[in-house]
Amino acid sequence: MGPPGSGKGTVSARITKSFGLKHLSSGDILRANINAKTELGLLMKSCIDQGQLVPDDVMSRLILSDLRAIGQSSWLLDGFPRTVSQAEALDDAYSVDTVINLNVPFQTIKQRLTSRWTHLPSGRVYNIDFNPPKVPGFDDVTGEPLVQRDDDTPETVTRRLKAYETQTEPVLEYYRSKGVLVTFSGTETNKIWPHVETFLHSKLPYVNQNVA
Repeated sequence: MGPPGSGKGTVSARITKSFGLKHLSSGDILRANINAKTELGLLMKSCIDQGQLVPDDVMSRLILSDLRAIGQSSWLLDGFPRTVSQAEALDDAYSVDTVINLNVPFQTIKQRLTSRWTHLPSGRVYNIDFNPPKVPGFDDVTGEPLVQRDDDTPETVTRRLKAYETQTEPVLEYYRSKGVLVTFSGTETNKIWPHVETFLHSKLPYVNQNVA
């Protein structure tokens, strides 16, 4: 768990690689269903197009059906649950033993996200602060102009962070009360990661041997 832009995707990829867990990202599942025009995908697209959140029961059904398909493997969820009712739906089906929360200051996230510019045709992403294009505003390979995705404009970022705060903070509280929440704070993913890795090595000793 963590606000948009807190590095969940990067940390999830590293956990998956180091510990061999199956990784389910709610964003990836949403996009796949929308692209495949499944019944749930069409329903979700109409919500998103109207700027609404996908209803909890739809989201829960989607994720739980993917989890059932995984079978007995250990898994890592990223981007779900986002609300307490999603967390309860997950608890009804599975027991969650660890919830990792990336606590990154909103100020850092705003700076990080609003510095992102994308070359839409290729999906190449630049960051003005640490991975700038050679020529400001233009793609290194094609020389075509870069755009700032709607998601990354300062107004949208502020709105997304506010939504995260109101919706997802109660989920953190829910898991805190169950004693499964572990929070890692920092402003840089590369500095947060070693702490997450050390913690997981103590939590998942049996996985390490397989990887080693």
